[in-house]
Amino acid sequence: MNGRIVIVDDEPLTRMDIRGLLEDENYEVVGEASDGISAIEICRKQLPDLVIMDIKMPILDGLKASKKIMTDKLAKAVVIMSAHSDRHYIEQAKKYGVGGFVVKPVDEKSFIPTIEVSMANGQVNQELKSEVNKLAKKLSDRKIIEKAKGIIMEENSLSEEEAYQRLRSISMDKRCSMIDIAEMIVAND
Repeated sequence: MNGRIVIVDDEPLTRMDIRGLLEDENYEVVGEASDGISAIEICRKQLPDLVIMDIKMPILDGLKASKKIMTDKLAKAVVIMSAHSDRHYIEQAKKYGVGGFVVKPVDEKSFIPTIEVSMANGQVNQELKSEVNKLAKKLSDRKIIEKAKGIIMEENSLSEEEAYQRLRSISMDKRCSMIDIAEMIVAND
């Protein structure tokens, strides 16, 4: 399988046509929905690689549903479908982190390449966000360790290296990570 996809459109025939195109290209359709709320529920359960979402739907429109899906990381990417290429819709789609925009009726020649590129970009974006989160956590931990080291230096009249070695020693003796020990020291200050 090339990827797991959810199709969201209030027109059953449109969903059927898109399903056919995707399955012909070896994509797995893991869910279908006819409104934005159902789309979000399916994405929570399936965590698809991609959501193909119509804009104009009852209950919750596709743009608002896309925003929720991307914000909550319920799919790697969303491709919007619309009969309208209105600039307002395009700008909103960009603002919400949508990975592609297809104008209906769907052109079979450009549809699958749009899907492939959107899925690839969604994967890259997810990996980059994960890396940024890891780096932010490391930086946050480093700041706490530095603060704990400063407290140890001040309370025990130690050099920076001695304070670091004390923190490291406590961490090894207590079989806790340095960040756990540092958080306890900082919390008690």
